[in-house]
Amino acid sequence: MKTLTTTEELAAFCEEARRHPYVTVDTEFLRERTYYSKLCLVQLAMPGEGEEGAVLVDPLAGGLSLEPLHDLFRDENVVKVFHAARQDLEIFHNEAGVLPRPLFDTQVAAMVCGFGDQAGYETLVRKIARQSLDKSSRFTDWSRRPLSDAQKAYALGDVTHLRVIYEHLDRKLEETGRRRWVEEEIATLLNPETYITRPEDAWKRVKTRTSSPRFLAIVRELARFREEYAQRRNIPRNRVFKDEALLELASTRPGNMQELGRARLLMREARKGEIAEGILAAVKAGLAADTSDLPRPDRRRDKPQVNPALIDLLRVLLKAKTESSGVAQKLIASAADLEAIAAGARDVPALKGWRRDVFGAEALKLCNGEVGLRVKGQDVVTVPVKG
Repeated sequence: MKTLTTTEELAAFCEEARRHPYVTVDTEFLRERTYYSKLCLVQLAMPGEGEEGAVLVDPLAGGLSLEPLHDLFRDENVVKVFHAARQDLEIFHNEAGVLPRPLFDTQVAAMVCGFGDQAGYETLVRKIARQSLDKSSRFTDWSRRPLSDAQKAYALGDVTHLRVIYEHLDRKLEETGRRRWVEEEIATLLNPETYITRPEDAWKRVKTRTSSPRFLAIVRELARFREEYAQRRNIPRNRVFKDEALLELASTRPGNMQELGRARLLMREARKGEIAEGILAAVKAGLAADTSDLPRPDRRRDKPQVNPALIDLLRVLLKAKTESSGVAQKLIASAADLEAIAAGARDVPALKGWRRDVFGAEALKLCNGEVGLRVKGQDVVTVPVKG
């Protein structure tokens, strides 16, 4: 198996790849000790059999530039094939501001093509490529060199089997006319906003039962400081302080180092120096925030008051549509979507695009009393309701 360690070797491979309709891509990375993922290996494969046309690229090799790969990503004549692409794309977007176009995600395609909610790579390898995977190297340290033969074989398998999976799913989408469905999902993956974390919005990810605007203002400022500090130092946000400590600080509102020292959930490193000063400044800023600038709780998260029977009917309809279409249930609608639809919301993903064709249009008719449900053999179907 070939490992590319120079820019020249990578450029030669990418030039050859441009002569083919697609290239499969995967990465190995570490994120446990950093804010941003550390790219440790890139796997690439052109159409072929076995290890033919497949290579490993070592981004940790001194002097190697990934710019030839970025240029290949920009070449719209070559489809870039990933499985569960989001984390891989985040790396390339953060490091080089590039997203591969056109993109094909086999996980999304598999969920549309009848492989259910759990369309994992190992499952697709077994069901489509008729092969098995040795997962013993899955959780190894990919930053250590040299890589073992077992690591290389595992990594290469992530792109060689992917060729068979891609070609199968691509044909399936053509036969079923569902390519547009996948393209709608991939549009989100190709939106740069998907990979941007803004410190001022970090508070929205903190789960709290308190809806006091002043409390939320302190949460906002603490989360903003934590995110900025973590990004600047490239460390996980929980290494600065955890959500539980953040909520405790927003509640106790320490005004000086002595009061900060009484925090029960704050790690020792956060009780001094730049982190401690940042915490006190954030609490102060939250307390001083103008009334007009106080954040408000997202009421969309509140459980709507609806007839539970209607939600149950929508759930039955969703299951029926899932079985008849072969599309993964969680890709069509979430439990929150069903509750929102039952409560009268219409700006819901399940009511838009291809989801409306598969489920949303019938769901609205059910809510409006225009159709009912009945059992027909082993299936549940909708029937018109006469006024």
